[in-house]
Amino acid sequence: MVLDRLGVLTDEVSDCYEEALDWAAEQGLSHVEVRMVGGRNVAELTDEEAAEIRRHAEARGLYISAVASPLFKCALDPARPVVTGDTFGQKEESVEAHHDKLPRVIEIAKRLGTHRIRIFSFWREEDPGLHTEEIGGHLRRAARIAASEGMELLLENEPSCNGGVAEEVAAIVRSVDSPALRALWDPGNEAHTGREAYPAGYEVLKDLVGHVHLKDAYVGHNGKGRCVPLGSGAVPVIAQLRALAADGYEGLFTIETHFTPAGGSRMTGTRITLDALKALLKEV
Repeated sequence: MVLDRLGVLTDEVSDCYEEALDWAAEQGLSHVEVRMVGGRNVAELTDEEAAEIRRHAEARGLYISAVASPLFKCALDPARPVVTGDTFGQKEESVEAHHDKLPRVIEIAKRLGTHRIRIFSFWREEDPGLHTEEIGGHLRRAARIAASEGMELLLENEPSCNGGVAEEVAAIVRSVDSPALRALWDPGNEAHTGREAYPAGYEVLKDLVGHVHLKDAYVGHNGKGRCVPLGSGAVPVIAQLRALAADGYEGLFTIETHFTPAGGSRMTGTRITLDALKALLKEV
């Protein structure tokens, strides 16, 4: 069942890590992903901090399922114009700086007790298709290191990156052709771009999915994407979950709402999404 494999990104609940853990435990979730702790990116943790973060999670009966790192959210070539996005506290750095950071993030993941690391496909070029070999070469290099360390890299469909939509992520993962690189499927991100998340998006990468983020979104009359609670956007949540089950997906699900109600908090937004998911699951 989805609920047995459900977790949350802690900073989608609260900036206070322990408060987010308390909330996750109270909701009966099984795991958490770590992206920001105390206003700092997970990639900046010391060994001692990583050990403490793991200890706090396990003390509440939770485990850390993935490191939601910002790896490869950077420009392939600073001289070229690119689209950029949220770096979650990380300064802009070169591709080589990200490669240098990978072994450290792997070490942090080990200390947190997980083998999963979320990565990206570099800031989006004006024509990503012109840079396919460059993108693939860098991620092939990263996958070789990850494989040697028993790690799994998860490439998310992120609109501000070259793997912005499902078909682009699928093409990258297939070109790298490594068991250490899988797709992190986020149907909400697909809907945020105005694309059909299911069945069209899912169909092109369903055999590559290693992890799933849950959010919902739609494109408004102003042409801009907006995140909303599950079931109230353009993602056909029930059909998507049924398809994942039918296709034998046995991985994890993580709530990443990106939704804060007017006058409310991120915790309120995440609770609304969790409640909506529980209601939707009654129909799956």
